[in-house]
Amino acid sequence: MGGRFKLGQTHPINGETMAGKGNTSDITSLPGVGAATAKKLNDAKFNTVAKIAKASAKDLQKAGLTVAVAKKVLVAAKAASATKAAATNTAKKASSAAKKAASKTGAAAKKAGGKAKSSAKKAAKSTKEATNKAVVKGQKVAEDVVEKTKTGLKTKKEKDRKGSTISVPRSVSDMPWFNKK
Repeated sequence: MGGRFKLGQTHPINGETMAGKGNTSDITSLPGVGAATAKKLNDAKFNTVAKIAKASAKDLQKAGLTVAVAKKVLVAAKAASATKAAATNTAKKASSAAKKAASKTGAAAKKAGGKAKSSAKKAAKSTKEATNKAVVKGQKVAEDVVEKTKTGLKTKKEKDRKGSTISVPRSVSDMPWFNKK
């Protein structure tokens, strides 16, 4: 499953992209942020997703974004930032649980021998899997938010054109002024 966000390295288990460290290319992964918008945001000191998420829509408009793009970028940045925060929080909890399990199993290892080491490895593996599931779920939530923000924007499509047909000449000889005498 390829996500909408181009955030960094590939996940070792499920092959999805994971959130990378905050750099300027992070902001181009947000919908509505291309090279020109990224330059405007960087010039206004909004060079990370977290800084954009903390900003207001008016701040982004002052940076040179339109109202619609500012709202779209702000919603996506907040979703990505919340996802990253949730994943970090889950990783910290999992790490803490693994350390507690390892210390408990370490004491039991003295009593029980090799069985404790294998149970400690199993506990570490299960916490790692739980963390990975939380990251994947957070990524899906962020993608859903981005999809919801996309629907309000208008684009130029064939059905939006005025007039029933537009005839385009294939060559100069098809043009009305060419055959006039």
